[in-house]
Amino acid sequence: MEDQDQLAVTIGKNLTRLRKMANLTQLELAEKLNYSDKSVSKWEQGNGIPDVRILLQLSELYGVTLDDLVRDHTQDAVMPKKTKRIQRLITVLLSSGLCWLVAVIAFVFTGIFAPEFGDAWLIFLYAIPATAVVVLVFSCIWHYKWVRILSISVLVWSIVGAVYLTLFRLLPPEVNAQYKTWLIFLIGIPLQILALIFFVWRKGAHFRG
Repeated sequence: MEDQDQLAVTIGKNLTRLRKMANLTQLELAEKLNYSDKSVSKWEQGNGIPDVRILLQLSELYGVTLDDLVRDHTQDAVMPKKTKRIQRLITVLLSSGLCWLVAVIAFVFTGIFAPEFGDAWLIFLYAIPATAVVVLVFSCIWHYKWVRILSISVLVWSIVGAVYLTLFRLLPPEVNAQYKTWLIFLIGIPLQILALIFFVWRKGAHFRG
């Protein structure tokens, strides 16, 4: 009985939080469910548990799972999937923006203190792999598999491209021709293949587990 009472309280807290995040009043929610606002109030106060049909309807309405409704989220508050995706996108954009902010600062200071260096724009090339690293880290944390493999690919080829363009701009043409600096792109091929193999292997190991 005590466990059921605790479950009712947990569900009530989650329902209250989700309703407020959806900007709904108890009466508005009750109308959507074809129930009375007194029933909604009772659920949110932990004095009763909605039946499974209502819980399913609520999970669809808020864009969450049944587990999100019944689990205690003291450390990690439940939120709709759409809200979570938006928050994660903002986090990635802000973190990536820091990479480009550093690149802009480096570009400005190079222009001020080393104006004779005409290829300061090369700095921005290295902001691309830095951004890829940021996206890769977050995709690993949030388990976005395809974003992970895409960010690895961008990381590999942006580093190779940035190094090639740096050598092409800074070295004399005859040196580039002599040492065939374009061959550096060949390094990216095995790195890309290894990344794909690792991704497929991890995916297969996950399914076997």
